[in-house]
Amino acid sequence: MIFTDTHTHLYLDAFNDDRHEVVQRAIDQGIKYMLLPNIDSGSAKDMLNLCFKFPETCFPMMGLHPTSVKDNYRNELDIVAEWFEKKHFVAVGEIGIDLYWDKSFQKQQEEAFRFQIELAMKKNLPIVIHSRESFDEIMAVLTDYKDAGIRGVFHCFTGSLKQANSAIDLGFYLGIGGVLTFKNSGMDKVIESVDLKHILLETDAPFLAPAPFRGKRNESAYINLIANKISEVKKISKDEVADRTTQNAIDLFKFTDHA
Repeated sequence: MIFTDTHTHLYLDAFNDDRHEVVQRAIDQGIKYMLLPNIDSGSAKDMLNLCFKFPETCFPMMGLHPTSVKDNYRNELDIVAEWFEKKHFVAVGEIGIDLYWDKSFQKQQEEAFRFQIELAMKKNLPIVIHSRESFDEIMAVLTDYKDAGIRGVFHCFTGSLKQANSAIDLGFYLGIGGVLTFKNSGMDKVIESVDLKHILLETDAPFLAPAPFRGKRNESAYINLIANKISEVKKISKDEVADRTTQNAIDLFKFTDHA
């Protein structure tokens, strides 16, 4: 079995004491590929250093996270654009709108989101969308680009089946992580009704660890726990989950072209 963690922040400080061990543990447990989303200009160097050390396993994205959209966001967006002139990235991400933590920069978040969507279109790359408490706002933006061939994934999807189908209808995948394993999350009922061809696996490490590690540090090896739950919910083999979701990831991000 070969798994892909399509969203993991292994470069963050939470892994400073054992980063290489965490990557190796994931590899040993069948997670062959790990995709790293950027946060802002302060995270890019550490992310790229990790990809340099594990060039056949770790693949970088570049983008400005919506919670990093502050007064200097235009300068941050310029830095994102400059990175794309220097290196190859597998996606523009993670980008989007976050109305959970702070709504005071909502207008600027939308502007940054549109800027990065258009950058992705220019570079012919997928986008990785952060949509916390903002699904309707995200969909309103994406609808403006629905005929432009934009593609990507709704990272950490925790919405309803209706929302899932809306995203799929626009050609997007659903990034499914540890929340699926949470008791009473209701995500099992949603995933039961979504074809596996629309699903990507992700951890969002070090955040949102699946049960039985909920509340503790997440890591990419825990992809296995998410796959176990999908296998159980959909009554299919874990091998099938691994094969299909990894192929979905390759189809979207094309990272094996650069391994």
